[in-house]
Amino acid sequence: MKRRQLIMTALGCLIALVAYAQETVMMNTGNIVSPEINANGTVTFRLLSPQAKDVRLLASFLQGNGVQMQNDGKGLWSYTSEKLMPELHTYTFVVDGLRIVDPSNVYMLRDIATYQNYFLIDGELSANYFVRDVPHGTVSKVWYPSPTLGFEQRRMTVYTPAGYNEPPAGRGAASRQLKRYPVLYLLHGAGGDENAWSELGRAAQILDNLIAQGKAEPMIVVMPNGNGGQQAVPGEYPNSMVKPSFRNSRTMDGAVEAAFVPDVVNYVDSHYRTLADKQHRAIAGLSMGGFHSLYISANNPDTFGFVGLFSAAITRGNPQGDYAYIYQQLDDKLARQFANPPYYYIAIGDKDFLFKDNVDYRHRLDKAGYRYEYVETGGGHEWRNWRCYLNQFLPKLFKKK
Repeated sequence: MKRRQLIMTALGCLIALVAYAQETVMMNTGNIVSPEINANGTVTFRLLSPQAKDVRLLASFLQGNGVQMQNDGKGLWSYTSEKLMPELHTYTFVVDGLRIVDPSNVYMLRDIATYQNYFLIDGELSANYFVRDVPHGTVSKVWYPSPTLGFEQRRMTVYTPAGYNEPPAGRGAASRQLKRYPVLYLLHGAGGDENAWSELGRAAQILDNLIAQGKAEPMIVVMPNGNGGQQAVPGEYPNSMVKPSFRNSRTMDGAVEAAFVPDVVNYVDSHYRTLADKQHRAIAGLSMGGFHSLYISANNPDTFGFVGLFSAAITRGNPQGDYAYIYQQLDDKLARQFANPPYYYIAIGDKDFLFKDNVDYRHRLDKAGYRYEYVETGGGHEWRNWRCYLNQFLPKLFKKK
């Protein structure tokens, strides 16, 4: 009898749980479509909030405090945009002063400590941001030792191209060695982590598509965590249930640059089938990652044959501490680096707050007669530009001079 009661009680709990789950799904989404991409290129956003007094839309394609949404009188708030450019767009709602994500849209991205919804509009500019019917690479979260930074384990994201793990085909395949690949080290900005480029940057999709089109060489792409005091993305290592922040210890004091070759590059070369020479290594990064890329490559002039600075945080004032040498005698280091010149790419938006710093750095290179490619776009310090720069930079890599 008791056993039967226990079974009936458990069954009742299960039914209640299923009913609650179904009710939660219905309450969150109902039949509301949001966002709805219309045939004319506009996008309609909707939110059911009958008790709200004011609802606003904040979006990457809107300025300032966004726009006020309209209530249909029954609590359904909506707004239809102008025609939007092909791009990955992000947005959130503000309901009576409280910022929330769209309950009708399951697609979300974390940018530092903020979640936002996103959607993609297809077109020439965004064509490579979509998952297409092409061979796909593998994205792995890899733990590695970092004794230079004092960690037994740190984490990085590694992309290996389609076919990396496949044995060679054809007669006598068993006796052939597996193919070796060039490597791009791709660095994030302040507040980012090893997830930034693979999620916000659509790096895997861009690589899959460019490689399939024959526009980029098949390559390994290593996306490390550039925060020197952090083992991995918050919540993914011991005692790390903290709010992500712009500021992380040992991030721009030279320690990351000092650790890069001995900890990251050497690990990758010993655990992956790499072509371990200058002409088959590249380094690039956005903002803080551009800063790191500049100084890592300058301090290791025989290591990287390709350098990309995307909206780079160029300047460095009065360095002090154990790793101050990383930032000193930059002109001498650039001279050694450009003695066997790398392909050097600098890109920035004309409204970026780092624009003048990049102009000054280009004047420094110009004065010394160093060659580089410069790309200036519209817009500011934003992922819209950095995805575009990656899309342009990848086809330049590992080509025969």
